[in-house]
Amino acid sequence: MIKGEILDPFLHYLAVEKGLARNTLEAYSRDLNTYLAFLEGEGIASFAETTKVTVMAFIQRLQKKGLSMRSITRALVALRGLYRYLSQEGYLEVNPLEDMELPRLSSTLPRVLTVQDVERLLAQPDAEGPRGVRDGAMLELLYATGMRVSELVDLPTSGLNLEVGFVTVRGKGGKERIVPIGEVAMERMRSYLEHGRPVILKGRESPYLFLNNRGARLSRQGFWKILRTYALQAGITKRISPHTLRHSFATHLLERGADLRFIQAMLGHVDISTTQVYTHVNQEYLKKLHRQFHPRA
Repeated sequence: MIKGEILDPFLHYLAVEKGLARNTLEAYSRDLNTYLAFLEGEGIASFAETTKVTVMAFIQRLQKKGLSMRSITRALVALRGLYRYLSQEGYLEVNPLEDMELPRLSSTLPRVLTVQDVERLLAQPDAEGPRGVRDGAMLELLYATGMRVSELVDLPTSGLNLEVGFVTVRGKGGKERIVPIGEVAMERMRSYLEHGRPVILKGRESPYLFLNNRGARLSRQGFWKILRTYALQAGITKRISPHTLRHSFATHLLERGADLRFIQAMLGHVDISTTQVYTHVNQEYLKKLHRQFHPRA
């Protein structure tokens, strides 16, 4: 009853009124369903029966399961939003989480590849077969634009403009941004559109640019597997994810003197403070060079 009457309308509210991205909604849904299961296990049938102590007991349960502080904080954000919604809609007279503060997360620096690592990675796909042509185009486009992997797999063919060298990306909250593409990425995209995509489609139709072997939209998990395979082939031993290429894109631009506001626009960050983490990465890079080359470091 709780789920049907409260949770589904709340998630709909977040999607329509707040414009949250699909991935965020899915994560919140998992967190809140875990909370509902916890309430059921505790014999609590209504949100009106819950208190701050209830939520803290739930957080302790997550900690015992070994969840990271980042995952626990995300669950708390979802719960604070849910209780605020319940209060606003009149389901609760008192919001037990109104004055609850979120734990401070340590600012972890993003994991990036060196330019040499990226070059080895991008050289791995076999340009002779349609799958290799597709994979090379995907990797090159991701590094050329700094797109999120969800933006990459959702990209329609209509979003690519090779005449002027731009791609239109639909980001979080449905916001669109236009990102330039380099010459190398454009060449790989032309090759894919001419020699890769038609072979994979086999006469079928799809609005999506990148397709799996069945001619359907490639999933994020599918791309992740492809990336890991090529990373191993390239001899990259560090942990790598699609976001690693996004971080590498931003870091390499900053290292070569790009303005932070330019990088912010390319990445689709609403707040410049989100982009500023790359200045810390750049500082770490400079420290590394100093230690490596200075005679008295």
